[in-house]
Amino acid sequence: MAEAFYPVISAPVLVHLSPVLEMTDEQFFEFCHLNRDLRIERTSEGDLLIMPPTGARTGLRNFKLTAQLGDWLKTDQSGVAFDSSTGFILPNSAKRSPDLSWVSRSRLASLTDEQKEKFLPLCPDFVIELRSASDPLNDLQAKMEEYVQNGLRLGLLLDPQDRTAYVYKSDGAPEVLRNPEQLSCDPVLPGFRIDLREIWDADF
Repeated sequence: MAEAFYPVISAPVLVHLSPVLEMTDEQFFEFCHLNRDLRIERTSEGDLLIMPPTGARTGLRNFKLTAQLGDWLKTDQSGVAFDSSTGFILPNSAKRSPDLSWVSRSRLASLTDEQKEKFLPLCPDFVIELRSASDPLNDLQAKMEEYVQNGLRLGLLLDPQDRTAYVYKSDGAPEVLRNPEQLSCDPVLPGFRIDLREIWDADF
């Protein structure tokens, strides 16, 4: 018997579904659970974006970012942070999963228990997207602009390959910072400063 062949996904893959197939939010949620080894997003047009697991160095950088945000959360309880496996339904109907996100408790208070068990029906207040070697930069920049258009207050796109940080706010064009050592997240996350040296130089 021939062995089954499973293709290795090394870069994001866009799968067009509409108008041949339409998924409800509930069906998309179940589809993601059936394929839990992959990170799957859905665009506002209904197309699927399938992303592979991260490489080890990117995983290490994600972990270091999560640890830094976790330390800040010990002293500030005004919001809740979520990892890259958390899905959000944006106002434009896109389903996105930022690498790291934060939402104020005042916005979460209105959600039902059922909503908390599924993809959250809102855009985060704060997100971080971390570029890996296989991520096209323009795709991530477009995703950041989409977050802003859907209510994001502060977003960071970090590109370790070029040691560059792109800072997105609710008003104005993104700010481009070359090789910054630290980055303040005031006033959205008051007092939170990211030590980017840990991110740029992450290795093992």
